[in-house]
Order: sequence, then C-alpha cells, then structure tokens
Amino acid sequence: MDGEPNPEGQTSRPTGEVVYFYGPGELAVREHPVPEPEPGAVVTEVVRTNVCGSDVHISEGRLGEPFVDMVLGHEAVCRVTELGPGVETDYAGNEIAPGDLVAPVYYLTCQHCSACARGEFHNCQESYSYKTKSLEEFPHFHGTYGTHYYVHPNQHFYKVPDALTEVPSVAAAANCALSQVMFGLDQVDLEYDETVVIQGAGGLGLNATAYANERGAEVIVVEGARNRLKLAKRFGADHVVDMNEYSSVDERIERVMELTNGEGADVAAELAGVPEAFTEGIELLQTGGRYLEVGNINPGSVVDFDPGQLTRESITVEAMVQYDPWYLRKALSFLADTIDVYPYEDLLDETFDLAEFEAALEVSAGKGVGRASLDPQS
Repeated sequence: MDGEPNPEGQTSRPTGEVVYFYGPGELAVREHPVPEPEPGAVVTEVVRTNVCGSDVHISEGRLGEPFVDMVLGHEAVCRVTELGPGVETDYAGNEIAPGDLVAPVYYLTCQHCSACARGEFHNCQESYSYKTKSLEEFPHFHGTYGTHYYVHPNQHFYKVPDALTEVPSVAAAANCALSQVMFGLDQVDLEYDETVVIQGAGGLGLNATAYANERGAEVIVVEGARNRLKLAKRFGADHVVDMNEYSSVDERIERVMELTNGEGADVAAELAGVPEAFTEGIELLQTGGRYLEVGNINPGSVVDFDPGQLTRESITVEAMVQYDPWYLRKALSFLADTIDVYPYEDLLDETFDLAEFEAALEVSAGKGVGRASLDPQS
C-alpha cells in the first residue's frame, strides 16, 4: 500500500470497521487494519458521528461523481488514540494527548489551488479529493462512519471544550451545520438589530436561528413542520411563519412585509434545501438586501427565476458549501457558551450502532425534527 507508514509484515495493527458506499443502494460494513500515524497525523476512535442530510443524498446517489466508492460520514467527535511525530497541540494551540476528545474539520485544504492562494480555504478545489478515496487507499479511514478516523497532516482539528464532553452528538454537529451557518451569516455581515428571515427549521435553520439571536438580530423563521416551528421558538425565533397557515408564496411575502414595517428583511437565508425557496427568498428582502444560499447542494434542480429582480432591487447573493476551517473552533466555543440556553440535544432523534447504519439513514431521511447519530464503539 503505497505511502503507508506500517506495511504488512511489520507490527500487527488493530482492525477497524467502516461503512463503505459502493453506489446507490450498495452499502456495507467493511474491515481494515488501522494505520499507524505518519508525522503530523492523528489516529482516533470515533465516539459519535451524526447523519447529515448530505450523507442521505450521497447514499441515494443524488450527488453523483465523485461521491461513490467512498467511506461515508463527516460530522464526528473522536477520541485520540495515537499522535504522529510532531503533534503536540490542536490547531488552536491546546495541548493534546491520547484520550482527549477532538472534532476534526471534515475536509482538507490543499493550500496550492487558486482559491487557497487567494485565502479562500472554503473554496478549495481539492477539498473532497481525499475524502472520496477508495478504502484500499491509505489511510483507509477517510470518513467517520466507522470505528476509527484518520486526521491527516495539515487537517484542522480542535479539542472539544469541557462543557461539551458529555454531549458528543451536540459537539459533532458543530463540524457541519453550525460552522456553516456561522460562516455564512458572517459572510453576509448580519448585524445587531437587523432582521433576518431563516427559510427552513431543520438542523441548519435552527442553528442559524440561535446564532442570529445571539448576534442581536430579529429572527423570522419560515417552516411548514409544526414540531420544527415549536423548536424554532425555543432556539430564539422572534416570529414564525407557519406554511400551513400562510400556504402561498404571496401570503408569506405579505406576512414578512407586515413583520418588517412593509420594507422586507435585511438578510434572508435559504437553509431548507428546496430550490423554489430561492426565488421566494429574494421576494422577502428589502432593496439592497443580502441573500445567503446554503441549503441547495444538489446540481440539476432548476427553477424559473427573473435575474432582473436582483438588479432592480440591488440584491447581493452569497452562496457557499463549506466554511473556512477555523470556524469549527468558533462553533465549538459558541456551543460551549450556549449549551444551557438552547435545546441542541433535541436536534437528534435516535442513536444507533454502526451496524444499524441503514436504519440511521432512514430516520434522517424522514420528516422528524432532528436526525440520527451512530455510536461506533457500542
């Protein structure tokens, strides 16, 4: 195995398991020896990994290439088992040792593509290249649906704050939903006393609601699931627009205008993953408003759209699928500071053993408030 520090024939290594995705409907638990860490790397055991909506999409084949022949999973809290030579701290300078809980950023920036050269690490053109490798390629444990996970040299990881060590599923969620919406709302410069419309009250939307509330914004949440609407209020929404009550686009626009003195919101964020929400969201903004697009990640979903509306209303659109890696540290700190303020644990429905991954994916594909997590060490 080219490049592996501990080739066959040397000291015996423990064996771990991963959930491997061959293609739509073709998933299986596979075994592989756990590699020895190279300089700058960290070998970990996965304590908890959450099922993200994108994992469901990958398992259904909705993302296409290159998301096939790969280990699933990316939201995780891991326990350090081995430190490679030269590793003494996490990426915030905290001392690290075997037994510590860490959260690894789920992607690795190449630091040499044109986006990285511009300092836009969230736009790294190679960020998924290692994650989508075959299980047979070193270091094998490329995803977090497994008993172990390999943190590469130059891959950001952060020690889990003490306030979060007893809630690993909550800390694991920082790696995707919370980091992403914090980064996105910062990119559109959400400010104190501004009004923001959050479209969708799933994991992304509820985390965004909490963050916007802590930023001092007035938060309006648009959602159709009644259980999610109740949670939105607990996560700091000032107003909720129930899509069962306001069933048409025109009715929802009118309601948002009523809540904003007829002007429209300063910021709107599409966090539902519904293509039609984009065209509706533009209508909810005031002249000069800012729109954040995060939820729609599947190419090929097309809606009718009038670009002249953006021009005439001077609307700025920011779209992003990742965050700068240091935002994971910010997200963990945010969770630690607000763990007693918002009901983060209610965002997760059930926890399954690794072998029950199919049930976990099925739960997360449903219409519940939260989603499932996997406990690979159970």
